[in-house]
Amino acid sequence: MLTTEISTIPYSDFLHNYKETLKSVFYDRDDIEKFTQKRGFPSLVFRDIMANAPLSVAIETKYGGRGAKVKECLGLLAASSYESLPLSLTFGINFALFLEPVAKYGQESIKQGIFDRFLTKQNMGGLMITEPDFGSDALSMQTSNTKVGNKYHIKGTKHWQGLTGIADYWLMTSRPTKENGDLGRDIDFFICDEQQKEQRIIVEELYNNIGLYPIPYGLNKVDIHVPEENRLIPESTGLKLMIDLLHRSRLQFPGMAMGFIQRMLDESIKHTNERIVGGKSLMELDQIKHAISRIQSAFTVCSAMCWKSSAMSGIDVNVATNAIEANSMKAYVTDLMQECAQTFTQLSGAKGYREESLGARGIVDSRPFQIFEGSNEMLYSQIAEMVAKMMGRKKIPNLYEYLSQYDLTSHVVDRFKSMLNFTIDGKLPQRKLVDLGRVISRVVSAGFVAEMAETGFRPDLVRDSFENLKHEVSTFISSYESATTTSPIEGYSEGGSWLEFC
Repeated sequence: MLTTEISTIPYSDFLHNYKETLKSVFYDRDDIEKFTQKRGFPSLVFRDIMANAPLSVAIETKYGGRGAKVKECLGLLAASSYESLPLSLTFGINFALFLEPVAKYGQESIKQGIFDRFLTKQNMGGLMITEPDFGSDALSMQTSNTKVGNKYHIKGTKHWQGLTGIADYWLMTSRPTKENGDLGRDIDFFICDEQQKEQRIIVEELYNNIGLYPIPYGLNKVDIHVPEENRLIPESTGLKLMIDLLHRSRLQFPGMAMGFIQRMLDESIKHTNERIVGGKSLMELDQIKHAISRIQSAFTVCSAMCWKSSAMSGIDVNVATNAIEANSMKAYVTDLMQECAQTFTQLSGAKGYREESLGARGIVDSRPFQIFEGSNEMLYSQIAEMVAKMMGRKKIPNLYEYLSQYDLTSHVVDRFKSMLNFTIDGKLPQRKLVDLGRVISRVVSAGFVAEMAETGFRPDLVRDSFENLKHEVSTFISSYESATTTSPIEGYSEGGSWLEFC
């Protein structure tokens, strides 16, 4: 496909052609069940996929792309994850963790050359933040940068970066070295080009990751020199740049989840209609109907998240202040992905226990989504802390009263009034913060569903989704109100062996 043609193709045609290519390479020309258990995508499969210029949706038209429209990015992620969650994550990494931040914060002198390589040479890019000793504590990273002439010397160690060893470009994070040798508090971002000898990252180890086999992860040694034009220019501070980048990435998680959840729904309906037990299809059983209705609710909630994200997370908008929306979407939708995979595997019976089965693969591949870019427990805790602080500033201790005035929930909170009408007092233990964050994320998500419903989205799907959301909120409220203070007993073995008492 010529780059001059990309932006002129109607999106519906572009997406249709892309979906047809996935069907061809995954089912006609190759068998996806054979290579999902192997490392990497077969080269011919990936070549044919990339021939459709999928990364063009995250590149502005002035650089030869389709316009960096959130709707198009999420639509392509969804189409990818319907067939392959690792493929969707590969593109998600490229979109949110490289192309979009480069478009927004990169220096104009180098943008065209970079985007040309993505459009014509199928290059890929990723982001290096995480370090072995600091995990989610990015502000304590020890990778340093020192200005030497018109270049920056960057040195450190990074790990668990998706596309380790195969990305052509990296966004490298580091902290500036001060005159006394200490590291500054802010964070700098630099574009590293693996084709340049001075900018090459050394892969010291490739990890044997348990899922997402087509995506390599590993340990990276960084000792590079990059030109000063490769530095991203923040609007204010590098820390706010990083928050804007991570929030925008979290707001795109629903795109990766969308196709995956829809596939779990389609396969569950198909299997339970076709599977006959005792003269009846599984679908006729009440418990089966309930299980599939939960997957269907997840489909509706995820649809609403995609709709909301498309409206609010373009690269022309700074989403650094949209923590509640970003954390709610990422944490809740990835919980839904795992739940849907577990449910479909259960419905599949013995067939679901095969390593190549769609459900088993889905369980393993979706699990890390609950961990990377902030573990869900951490994000739920942050949601609760942020809301509690806002309640404190407004001197409103009652959760229902506050949410009835909060713009993300005011139009939907009455559906949950009887459950949310309680007071939050004092400093909460972390386990209660996590439960409270789960509650708030569901109410916020109900707000997304209500907004989407006003555009004409199918009413029966909306109705059933609200019923499921109310059930979830009730469950987490019960957990929140529990007075449990249990802690691990490390010396449990003394007096803790049942054999001694027989």
